[in-house]
Amino acid sequence: MNRDPADLTAADYLDGAREMTAVNRPYLAHLLAEEAAQRTTDPATAAGIRATFPAPTTTREETD
Repeated sequence: MNRDPADLTAADYLDGAREMTAVNRPYLAHLLAEEAAQRTTDPATAAGIRATFPAPTTTREETD
């Protein structure tokens, strides 16, 4: 089902952020959480969202 992004709520974006965290996609989770924080009217709630999904580092770590 396609949805209009304008109809999505902060809760929808948070659900997406949690799903991306579960599949080890931290940067996408951060972006979705940031959108949720921007759609939240309470500054304390927005700060909590940002703290829960911090920006991941952009440096890559090589593993063997």
